[in-house]
Amino acid sequence: MEARKLDNKDFFGKSDPFLEFYKQTETGWQLAHRTEVIKNNLNPVWRPFKINLQSLCGGDMEKPIKVECYDYDNDGSHDLIGIFETKMKELQQASRTSPVEFDCVNPKKKQKKKNYKNSGVVSVKFCQVEREYSFLDYIMGGCQMNFTVGIDFTGSNGDPRSPESLHYINPQGVNEYLMAIWSVGVVIQDYDSDKMFPALGFGAQVPPDWRVSHEFAINFNPSNPYCAGIQGIVDAYRSCLPQVKLYGPTNFSPIINHVARFAAQAAQQKNASQYFVLLIITDGVITDLDETRAAIVNASRLPMSIIIVGVGGADFSAMEFLDGDDGCLRSPTGTPAVRDIVQFVPFRKFQNAPKEALAQCVLAEVPSQVTTFFNSFNIPPPNSTTPPASS
Repeated sequence: MEARKLDNKDFFGKSDPFLEFYKQTETGWQLAHRTEVIKNNLNPVWRPFKINLQSLCGGDMEKPIKVECYDYDNDGSHDLIGIFETKMKELQQASRTSPVEFDCVNPKKKQKKKNYKNSGVVSVKFCQVEREYSFLDYIMGGCQMNFTVGIDFTGSNGDPRSPESLHYINPQGVNEYLMAIWSVGVVIQDYDSDKMFPALGFGAQVPPDWRVSHEFAINFNPSNPYCAGIQGIVDAYRSCLPQVKLYGPTNFSPIINHVARFAAQAAQQKNASQYFVLLIITDGVITDLDETRAAIVNASRLPMSIIIVGVGGADFSAMEFLDGDDGCLRSPTGTPAVRDIVQFVPFRKFQNAPKEALAQCVLAEVPSQVTTFFNSFNIPPPNSTTPPASS
């Protein structure tokens, strides 16, 4: 959008115009969107922007929309330049070769001045409706969530036979690893139709040759690491514990790259049939931080999310660093992640909370990560009858 020949509301310099879009409701006009302010310009050109169609007109292309143009003032007493009304159907007619224009009318000036025409002209250069699918659109439309669990079997967890160990199974039959698996698994399994989950371990010496492995199947069947449901993961974990020797170091990159290989195959299909979620449960500091950063940056281009649950009382500052909430994660070579795919949660924050609280926090970002990935490529749900919007 742009405007020309807007009224000047400033004694010194020129107006600083911005636009406000209002939705018509039963109780009056409701603000739906405010544009950026263009400083000191009576012929402003606003950068392209998006407005949610529901908040603008409830999806009704014939519903009135009010647009107000103001001169920005620091104290909040913005001066009205002019107003016009339109409809989404009318805005959609705008194209790069044929803009739609509106007289920006100031009601007070129109009353006072007999030959008043407008206080400037606002031009819509281009307008288009894009369909953005929701997480439920993808799930209900046939997108399969593939859930993989990665369990830390490094020596820093302590001897599983000792009550001080994080892998020690107490008389009630649980430990922090099992509680994390149950809390997250029982929620995410509802999005997986076959309920078969690969469960991998890392950081242990594994029979029969006792070499350290960072991506071994905890059911000791590398050709079929799948466990039947969350109970299957729990059973395999309990059986695995006495058969391995906890060792080290704590390397995340092998297990991330393991799942990323499957996500890369799914991405080549150019549809939204599969999305991968890796849950890593760990007790400590990452040893291969640079390799893990590179693996995450690579995975950010794929239909994949990584959830890290930290158990015990270790320093998890490196985990916070991998969670891109405080800024874009970069690989050691400086390549930025395409999107934030890591969610880190320290288990100790939820030890005394209802079990649903951990699952809610752990899975909070996954729906938006799913929709961000598929919508960015204009990929609709597999069984959607609505074609993807052109970008």
